[in-house]
Amino acid sequence: MRILVVEDDSNLNRQLTDALKEVGYVVDQAFDGEEGHYLGETEPYDAVILDIGLPEMDGITVVEKWRAVGKAMPVLMLTARDRWSDKVAGIDAGADDYVAKPFHVEEVLARVRALIRRAAGHASSEITCGPVKLDTKASKATVNGVAMKLTSHEFRLLSYLMHHMGEVVSRTELIEHMYDQDFDRDSNTIEVFVGRLRKKIGVDLIETVRGLGYRMQAPSDVR
Repeated sequence: MRILVVEDDSNLNRQLTDALKEVGYVVDQAFDGEEGHYLGETEPYDAVILDIGLPEMDGITVVEKWRAVGKAMPVLMLTARDRWSDKVAGIDAGADDYVAKPFHVEEVLARVRALIRRAAGHASSEITCGPVKLDTKASKATVNGVAMKLTSHEFRLLSYLMHHMGEVVSRTELIEHMYDQDFDRDSNTIEVFVGRLRKKIGVDLIETVRGLGYRMQAPSDVR
């Protein structure tokens, strides 16, 4: 899962970025509204953490511009605790949720997890596909109750496929959501990670859709 953090306070931006990376997200950073708006409009993100009080372009304007061109990624807005009007304005502009400053990073992580789950149509923090269970809260996966030993890239791949179960996901889409904007997008490692995941899962849940990409679904749903 790939997250954009738009926050002009460098310490807070770093704190959020480090926390997100620690639990397995790929994170891009922006420090003003114009940069954040550009990245959000040109790069695919699974969620955005967006401060309201940004230089160059405020957060309300940023989210309004995204929604005006059809960008639908979930947006968690950071607001000042004593500015209830900012919270209302943020939601009305198209933000999906908000957190008031100061906040606990754990709350931000929980709200990001919830936004991503809801956007993918999942209500629970646990997503199941056959014998595989993904615990989004603990950032862990099991097969028949046994913990899977996954690298960070393998976990990101499994997480994205399970959040989009039943959908055909292209190799390009996987690359865009597994790596930050500085990664070499011509990498051929997706096939390697898929092969490793198949071996670790031990059940044929990841289908190769020739010419299109991959689809993960439970055995009873395989076409």
